[in-house]
Parts: sequence; structure tokens; C-alpha cells
Amino acid sequence: MSNPVVTHQPGAGGYGTNVQTGEWSTGLCSCFNDCLICALGFFCPAGLSCYTAHKYGENFCLGCVPGGMTAMRTHMRLTYGIQGTVCNDAIMVFCCGLCEMCRMAREIRIRNGEVSI
Repeated sequence: MSNPVVTHQPGAGGYGTNVQTGEWSTGLCSCFNDCLICALGFFCPAGLSCYTAHKYGENFCLGCVPGGMTAMRTHMRLTYGIQGTVCNDAIMVFCCGLCEMCRMAREIRIRNGEVSI
């Protein structure tokens, strides 16, 4: 009995409009693309990090764990086919944490079809 040979690897997970462009759907400072996320990030950053983790399918506490947002950004980037490195993920979260958290939340909402760009 022979096993079938795999000739085609599966792609990234099916998350709504999973268009693999190699880039984020919005820029780092594109808060006006989703004012609700921007307001939540400005007034309650911990709430936004928990919301983002939950919407991405992770435990909501991941947003409050040291290094959690970096890990989630890396996983999100790989899942959505966005180019970058783990080092860049860590630098972006460390230096531009709030803006990056907003961009990640926007990306999830765009990929799930909840908002359009």
C-alpha cells in the first residue's frame, strides 16, 4: 500500500480577505482608517491589547504578558504573508507600541471583513 506524495503545500490560514501582498494593509500611523480602534488605543491601551489578542484567537491575557505583543505580531505577520523579521517585530513593538498595536487590530478587522480600507 503506497502513501500519496504531497506535491503542494497548504497556504496560510483562511482569515477573511487573506490577500497576501507582503505588506500591512495600513500604515503605522493610519489611525483614521479605523477611528474606533484609535480611540480605544488612546484611552485604554491595555484594553486594546486584550481585544487584539482575543480577536486574533489568542487568550486575551497575551496582550498583557511581556513579549506577548511581539509574539503575536510575528505570528500575525507570518500568517498573513507579510514580510519582515522577528527583530523588526520586537523593535516595532518596543519603539512604537501603541501605534503598532492599533495597526495589528486594524489588520485583524480588515482581514475579517469588519472594516474596509
